[in-house]
Amino acid sequence: MKEERVKMFVDGSNCFHLQNILRWTVDHKQMIEYCGRFGIIVEATYYTGVSDDSNQRKFHDTLAYIGYSLVTKPVKTIYDPTSEKTIQKANLDVEIALDMFNTIDQYDVAVLVSGDGDFERAVRMLKSRGKDVKVISTRGCVARELVHAVGINYIDFMDIREFVEKK
Repeated sequence: MKEERVKMFVDGSNCFHLQNILRWTVDHKQMIEYCGRFGIIVEATYYTGVSDDSNQRKFHDTLAYIGYSLVTKPVKTIYDPTSEKTIQKANLDVEIALDMFNTIDQYDVAVLVSGDGDFERAVRMLKSRGKDVKVISTRGCVARELVHAVGINYIDFMDIREFVEKK
């Protein structure tokens, strides 16, 4: 039997924010090792916004050294007139969805590390094309539509904490 090829798509912003809900830190090297349970990791891609923060550069360098390829986009500062505050944003949802389909022949299993409901349609389309799709996120940070789209293939970080928590 042929071993499944696994491709990881990590929504960096979503992953960063869900750690506030978890109240513990995800070890990204351990994430690759954990996802290796689903087959051979052919690629792990981390999608993130970039600014001039030196700590962020160090983190990105670390990700590259442990095996992630990075897809980056400059962070934009947006003024919200209703709250009279500025927010920083670098939405990479389109890049993730496009890469899922542009590389569809390179993998059998897609692992999406995100709880963003915007991926619901992409997940359903990948499944209709015969792909095994897993979503890793956590309660309070995952859209109901995304959980409904993957069903039994939803993995909550709390259930895999022992395998992926940074020690």
